[in-house]
Amino acid sequence: MPLSDDQNSDSDSSRLSESTASSSDSEYSRQSFNSDSSSKPSSPASASPPKMVTFDELMAAARNFTNLTLAHEIAVNANFCIKHEDYPQNSLAGTVKRIVHKAFWDHLESELNEDPPEYEHAIKLFEEIKEILLSFLTPGANRIQNQICEVLDTDLIRQQAEHNAVDIHGLANYIINTMGKLCAPIRDNDIKQLKATENIVELLRQIFHVLDLMKMDVANYTIQSLRPYLRRNLVDYERTKFQEILEETPSALDLTTEWIKESIEDELSSISNESSSSPGADHSSKPSISPTLVLNNGYLKLLQWDYHKTIPETLITDEVRLQELREKLNQLKIIACVCLITNNMVGAAIVDVPDFADQLKRISFPLLEGMSKKTFDLKEALNAIGVQICLKVNESLTERGLPTLNAEMQNNLMGQIASIVEENNPVSSVIDKRIQLFMKSLLALPSFRKCVPTLPGGLSVIQTEVELVGSQFASIVDFNKQVYGPFYANILKKLLFPEAAIGKAETEAPCN
Repeated sequence: MPLSDDQNSDSDSSRLSESTASSSDSEYSRQSFNSDSSSKPSSPASASPPKMVTFDELMAAARNFTNLTLAHEIAVNANFCIKHEDYPQNSLAGTVKRIVHKAFWDHLESELNEDPPEYEHAIKLFEEIKEILLSFLTPGANRIQNQICEVLDTDLIRQQAEHNAVDIHGLANYIINTMGKLCAPIRDNDIKQLKATENIVELLRQIFHVLDLMKMDVANYTIQSLRPYLRRNLVDYERTKFQEILEETPSALDLTTEWIKESIEDELSSISNESSSSPGADHSSKPSISPTLVLNNGYLKLLQWDYHKTIPETLITDEVRLQELREKLNQLKIIACVCLITNNMVGAAIVDVPDFADQLKRISFPLLEGMSKKTFDLKEALNAIGVQICLKVNESLTERGLPTLNAEMQNNLMGQIASIVEENNPVSSVIDKRIQLFMKSLLALPSFRKCVPTLPGGLSVIQTEVELVGSQFASIVDFNKQVYGPFYANILKKLLFPEAAIGKAETEAPCN
């Protein structure tokens, strides 16, 4: 890790607010929508007329979004780190890179083998190495900084080259020893290998490779150091950064507005259907819609979202996690369907078999791995599951001396399992509604909840997995509400109570 003669200062924390991230109320009242929230420091700025956005402003907003996403990922993903990745062996980019690098190092070797040797390219490499080594130092490491600048003084090396007096091996050894002082313990073996390399060109090439690894180590060390500060201040940080994005790009809430608008329309449609089915209902009064319910229903849509479409802007930082949860739920839904169909058809034959549902899960999970991949064939996977389940049922029946399933029953069982993939399959629809009901009940609980809601029937076989996914989903939603609650409040106020917004505009208009 970076070497310093003095104690590291806590300068990183100054970039973030010192206040602890506070939870904002996720419950919205009509009173809050009719109040002016623009005066609050953490609330989004009030609406302003559209303005033209320049290319520079757009690029600045893109950089802010990148910083926002990176900060969020560092804070919420404890496993986030930078990894060293090369191009695939047979890729065009990988081939071009290898050819160019080989040409460079071959040219350097031919220069050093001349009589007298030509050192110009080698001197440029030493200059680059010096800058990399200096970048590893923290403020206050004056002694080692001066030493690096003195030993790798390119002007001095160039003067020595003019008199053919460059000790290139000595310089390389100094660089390796300095790298050994600055590197993380995980690189000690790499340093040993450098010391064992005799060919100077290969040595320089490997030095740059290890320096790249050390850069990665420093970046990961910085990430690890920043994580506690980001976690403490993430709500305020993300809200402030998104406000900056919104000021630079007024359209940065367009997709979010559309997402909320669709949720409102769905809720109005649901209320309309309920009213039409109730003969005594009062159809003259305007339906009352809960903003919290609208928002929660919008979040539930993300579990069935087509991630080929762009996700609402306020959820981009969690897009990958939401997509993973959706795919996990799809897998669990298939397993619940398989178990329900099997129990309905051959339940009497397996009722006395302990943990039979767990056995069905162990059969199904491996065959459903990779469901998110484009190459995955769900119908083929379901056929394989059907075959394996028939074998497992017959094996259990044989062990207990009972007659096995006949060909007709096996074909029927495999056919029903294979039909899960069909649109509007009744079993799949029922399981899907029950999972959605559970998730909806979970989001309706207050954030300080101490228990999860009761799982609907038919999901007991996947209870542990669904509760885990639900907990992860609720955590994402709760945090998202804390960060973007004021932005959602303004959007919901305009969409649900437009007369209030119009009245306010008329009040503020100047008199003629």
